[in-house]
Amino acid sequence: MLIKVPSVANLGLQTIKVDIEMNLASRGLPAFDIVGLADKAVDESKERVRTAVASCGIEFPAKKITVNMAPADVPKEGSMYDLPIAVGILSSVLEFPIPDKSLFFGELSFDGSLRHTKGAFLMALYAKEFGYTNLFVPKDSANEAAAIKGLKVFPVENLKQISCHLLKQEEILPVLYKEVSESAPLPAEFDMKEVLGQEQAKRAMEIAAAGGHNIIMIGSPGSGKTMLARALPGILPPLNDTESLEVTKIYSASGDIPPGGSLITHRQFRAPHHTASLVGLVGGGSKPRPGEISLAHRGVLFLDEFNEFPRSIMEAMRQPLEDGVLAISRAKQRVIYPADFMLVASANPCPCGYAMHPKKTCTCSPNQIAKYQKRISGPILDRIDLHIAIMPVDTAEFQDNQKGSEFLESSEKIRERVLFARKKQETRFADEKIHSNSQMKNAHIKKYCKLSKEVEQILTQAATKFNLSARSYMKMIKVSRTIADLDNSNEIQVAHIAEALQYSPKNYEIA
Repeated sequence: MLIKVPSVANLGLQTIKVDIEMNLASRGLPAFDIVGLADKAVDESKERVRTAVASCGIEFPAKKITVNMAPADVPKEGSMYDLPIAVGILSSVLEFPIPDKSLFFGELSFDGSLRHTKGAFLMALYAKEFGYTNLFVPKDSANEAAAIKGLKVFPVENLKQISCHLLKQEEILPVLYKEVSESAPLPAEFDMKEVLGQEQAKRAMEIAAAGGHNIIMIGSPGSGKTMLARALPGILPPLNDTESLEVTKIYSASGDIPPGGSLITHRQFRAPHHTASLVGLVGGGSKPRPGEISLAHRGVLFLDEFNEFPRSIMEAMRQPLEDGVLAISRAKQRVIYPADFMLVASANPCPCGYAMHPKKTCTCSPNQIAKYQKRISGPILDRIDLHIAIMPVDTAEFQDNQKGSEFLESSEKIRERVLFARKKQETRFADEKIHSNSQMKNAHIKKYCKLSKEVEQILTQAATKFNLSARSYMKMIKVSRTIADLDNSNEIQVAHIAEALQYSPKNYEIA
């Protein structure tokens, strides 16, 4: 007896159809074999399926069962094939047909219940594209799949329930998608008004959030670098629909969408420790998985103590910082993950940390300082739009600010200006494949950032004085375009380019 149950395989962010073909032969000794380039997790599904079927009070067929996962030359990995295999066996025992235009997906427990399984969102996207209408997934993964409109997503709790549904004894009702509010900002660890002093740094953070620009803060310990970075999520805009789909695909593939979760609507804030491995930060492995830079796609990657990260890891970020994508190539597989993130880095100026401190004495030699600074290469610094020196807040100023902290600008107020600037960019780039000023290429800059002779002269003089590279030159124009958007100006004015130049790579010197 031949039974075919449709499912899918997720290869990175790509999804392909997999037919679970089952042959249950009455002749021969009872056996249960799986073929079709299956990994260990798939092979172990034999025991999960056998026990789950028995736990539901259904006698497991004493036949020679052979399962073929077609196409046979595509690697199959993970536990999502438990449900389609079990449904095929139940179809043989209980004699119900496999419904048309349906996909089955989910991991089984020994008691017959279904567990939350990664990749449900990717399967729903595939179903929508190729005309499948019915999806049978674990209950905890149903809301994730239901985010794609036009599909009937059936939340399956256990094998007995799906058997009754397919036998038309007791219907499973399709789940209704539970929408998540997109208006509220991602909860931040700090509010900007809690950061006392550092007004220029706050302004730099506002510009970075408004245009999606990379930023590096260099200053002594305790000057507020980490606090500023962790306050950043409170002023970030929500993801638009296209960005939300991109981010959700990555999190679905990595299994980071929690049970009952669905579309990701807020920009993610990732802050890996400087001991993170190359694979953990960039992605990869024998079975390529997304790393921190992909999980930070359309969001923020905060690298605290930037100088302490291994040189190899920092250099591996060169290409993603420029292109916004990461291609991971292996002998048997090539996966492309999006990696268009906003880099926020913080660093000390020297090993002891006090080379820029106005009162404390630095104990490092010039050679130690130079060696420490060279841990961050020129090509990486050249890819960062905003460079800012963070000076410690004087005790007297700190006390004055603390007393008048209720008059300081909150994250909510700053976020209003950021949202305004982002809306201007959405309108500007409506016919383009970009969303923010930081994503502009040279053709976009030429089209949307026309400079007056006076502005161009100032920029040229600054580029000569600071010896800016061509990339830094263009980045200054992008930053000035963002400042103009915050100022609700259609043209880049002298004041805008002058402020942008304050954040150029040569805007400070380390004593």
